Amino acid sequence: MNEMVKLIEQFELKELFNKSRLKGVRFFKSSSHIPRSPLLYDPGIFIVAQGRKIGHLGERSFQYDPNNYLVTSVPIPFECETFADADAPFLGLYVDIDMPVLHELMGLLGQSRVAASVRIRDIPKGVAPAEMDAAMHDAVIRLLKCLHSEADALVLGPGLIREIIYRALCGTQASSLYALAAQDGSFARVSKTLHLIHRECSRKLDVDQLASVAGMSASTFHRAFKEITSESPIQYLKKVRLNKARDLIEREHMKVYIAADKVGYESSSQFSRDFKRFFGVSPAEMMRGAR
Repeated sequence: MNEMVKLIEQFELKELFNKSRLKGVRFFKSSSHIPRSPLLYDPGIFIVAQGRKIGHLGERSFQYDPNNYLVTSVPIPFECETFADADAPFLGLYVDIDMPVLHELMGLLGQSRVAASVRIRDIPKGVAPAEMDAAMHDAVIRLLKCLHSEADALVLGPGLIREIIYRALCGTQASSLYALAAQDGSFARVSKTLHLIHRECSRKLDVDQLASVAGMSASTFHRAFKEITSESPIQYLKKVRLNKARDLIEREHMKVYIAADKVGYESSSQFSRDFKRFFGVSPAEMMRGAR
């Protein structure tokens, strides 16, 4: 058993997501296989100690496992399958990307490093795995050790999160983080619209409005948006709405028609059709399961 697994198992985690002593760091555990299903990740770094996940985004598939951590540089919905069993549960931790820290590190590294990592003509993917090198592994081990102590987490934790973000900036998926932190460029402009969609998904939003927010023509925006997210803006908006509605139904036990209205659906019947097509069960069935 590797050291990372031993350190995580000492937390006695419940199934799925668990909070840690440190804001911005969460643990994940699954004792059984989770079939391919939709999920929504915020910008962050997902580090796997044991087991593996396979993500599906558009026509792309990618694996993250103990040898490859996942970098999500924009909030993005995709489908994921988790491989685990009771004897060897899936174990991992998720570190949120702190934008002020990212900007600070980018400033310290200098514009020449940024230019070398992100060429103007390139648009990085919004989610992709990066190789787990020795430096990143060592930083994660030290973070896990400090999380066992309230005082260590308070004093050392923020610095270790900063180091992990720095290690990601030195890794094989660095270009997406540099592009995210850049003040201009297609990636940063599209990222601005993604955050708008997540904040205000109940609003009536169309491609022209979003392109205007990004400061791009509708055709250029549509092309850049799909390059980053593998989805059209309207399909992305629909998936965000459905994921948020699922959370309202499952976690807050909200009635279906109220959840539909909360995420911007004008028709409950259309919401139910889209929901079942996306999740494989109707919202009413999901509500009964949650209860």
